[in-house]
Amino acid sequence: MTKAIVGIIGGSGVYDLPGLEDLREERVSTPWGEPSDALRFGRIGNTQAVFLPRHGRGHRLSPDGINYRANIDAMKRVGVTDIVSVSACGSFKPELYPGLFVLVDQFVDRTVGRKSSFYGNGFVAHVSMAHPVAPLLQDRIEAAAKAENIACVRGGTYVCMEGPQFSSYAESLTYKGLGYDVIGMTAMPEAKLAREAEISYATIAMVTDYDCWHPEHGAVDVASVIKVVHENAAKAAGLLTRLLRDFPAEHQPCPVGSDCALDVAVMTAPSARDPEVLKKLDAVAGRVLRG
Repeated sequence: MTKAIVGIIGGSGVYDLPGLEDLREERVSTPWGEPSDALRFGRIGNTQAVFLPRHGRGHRLSPDGINYRANIDAMKRVGVTDIVSVSACGSFKPELYPGLFVLVDQFVDRTVGRKSSFYGNGFVAHVSMAHPVAPLLQDRIEAAAKAENIACVRGGTYVCMEGPQFSSYAESLTYKGLGYDVIGMTAMPEAKLAREAEISYATIAMVTDYDCWHPEHGAVDVASVIKVVHENAAKAAGLLTRLLRDFPAEHQPCPVGSDCALDVAVMTAPSARDPEVLKKLDAVAGRVLRG
């Protein structure tokens, strides 16, 4: 088995991971450009962790301005086996109230202008996204939440909008009517790229608001979101600390195929693969290219 190294991608309000021991920072270069920030390496208990603030320290990157490919490539390049994504989101259901954590297991991608794949001309691959969340990783997050007495709900669909604006009232009603659970701006293409890089992935969606559909709540504004974000950040730190402290030493094979997604995805014959493209894929597709 492979040694487990857990990557944490922190969203709005989660710009650090308290409690990391043996802390060091490193800027990791990738063929896709620069990640959002320097990677922070450390451990909690015996578990090695790598932390990356998705928006950069100081929240300088907009959701549509994040280099998602560089972030995931950097995680793969340093040996990360499991990624836990922490994201603020709006809710479409009264029972999914601000302050609640939702462990979503499905995504709907409504983004329009982002680079959403490592693969294309010169090396064509189509990975399955039928089950985008790694269930063993989600099991561990749920157990950590229960151990820390943090309210969470398992299951749900996260619709990812382009942003950076919040939803119109018509959009909010539409997504609610379609049965989606939460809305955010950053899970896509992050989850797709993690699958393409054969990294187990799970999202902790931290509810901050009711979007703008709710008749008893006003439209979303940054001030109200930030208030809940700060409250959620402390709970997220506790959950992540417990998760890492209890994490198994070895990465266990993913039941939905996160670890071997490329085995049945690559279309381009070896003789037709572009050597320059292959150089860029040395980390994310290294397992199959070296096999």
